[in-house]
Amino acid sequence: MEFAAYMPVWDKLTQAQRVTLASCVSYRTVKKDEVIHHGDVDCMGLLLIRQGQLKAFMLSEDGREITLYRLFDRDICLFSAGCMMRSLRVEIMVQAEKDTDLWVIPAETYKQLMEESAVLSNFTNEMMAGRISDVMWLMEQVLWKSFDKRLAGYLLEEAAIEQSIMLRITHESIGKHLGNPREVVTRMLHYFQKEGLVRLSRGTIEITDEPKLRRLSQ
Repeated sequence: MEFAAYMPVWDKLTQAQRVTLASCVSYRTVKKDEVIHHGDVDCMGLLLIRQGQLKAFMLSEDGREITLYRLFDRDICLFSAGCMMRSLRVEIMVQAEKDTDLWVIPAETYKQLMEESAVLSNFTNEMMAGRISDVMWLMEQVLWKSFDKRLAGYLLEEAAIEQSIMLRITHESIGKHLGNPREVVTRMLHYFQKEGLVRLSRGTIEITDEPKLRRLSQ
């Protein structure tokens, strides 16, 4: 079963636990830009990514968006099963950044298995700690790091993900990711272009001086 190859700690579960888990998962394909989890209004379960890319983000009252973290192949989204954690009440949305194939593990089944398996419980706690660490790192960046450094870091991250210095991305989508208005992003990108860091054209941003951009991000 392909799911078993992607599920962490599968080999450390009992045969009965494996049967329970395998019998309840469902396979799903989501298209780019589709929102698949809407805060605490639903509890669709854990998402195990086979291939693709998701982002977890929050919306402010005035509609501004900021990305908390991203998920890639073999990653698990835990906050989409927030109903397992009664003390956790956060409005986290999950959206596909690329066409994505994933498995959905029902929250109640996973919670039951956590109560039976210390290995699964420990793995889940470690995963939660890692995500909280990601969010705390983001808060530190937003609070203490200037926007030019954050933008430079984001462009380098995108280049690493896409394995290309030619990024097909809009100023608006960058603003959503970083939690800043599009106009602020545009002004800073034009400054980057003036400094020779990037070259701008419609719908694309080309990194022209990666070493200098990396020094700025640090």
